[in-house]
Amino acid sequence: MSSYHQLLYHIVIRTKNSLQTIDPNQSRQLFAYIGGIIKNKNCHLYRINGMEDHIHILTDIHPSIALADFIRDIKVSTSIWMKNCGYFPAFEGWSDKYGAFTCSYLDVGDIIEYIKNQQEHHKKKSFNDEYRGLLIESGIAFDEKYFP
Repeated sequence: MSSYHQLLYHIVIRTKNSLQTIDPNQSRQLFAYIGGIIKNKNCHLYRINGMEDHIHILTDIHPSIALADFIRDIKVSTSIWMKNCGYFPAFEGWSDKYGAFTCSYLDVGDIIEYIKNQQEHHKKKSFNDEYRGLLIESGIAFDEKYFP
């Protein structure tokens, strides 16, 4: 009998110190690079997008991979690539922290649309407000002191 799994995560990763170091004109190269990392780990990327100071990834993670290792590998690989490729000269690295929210397959369409529309979404809402909302929606306790 085969094993079946569905481990869907909506992952949010900020740049170091929330600096706006992801050039929107070059972000497609970054997203393609991350897509390659995810594919090489036998995972499925549903959608990726972001802003100058953070990215959102909706992915299925293979059960043989620990979430923390998956995110660490993305952050390490992209940090090296971004610092060497020449597209992101101001990039200093990623934040030590990240958000990872489990998802139901029934919500995939809505989450894809949410991620796809990041640029429009952030005309109305700051990253802090967005992130706070994700934490509240997911029932995760947090300290307001981290949201200036």
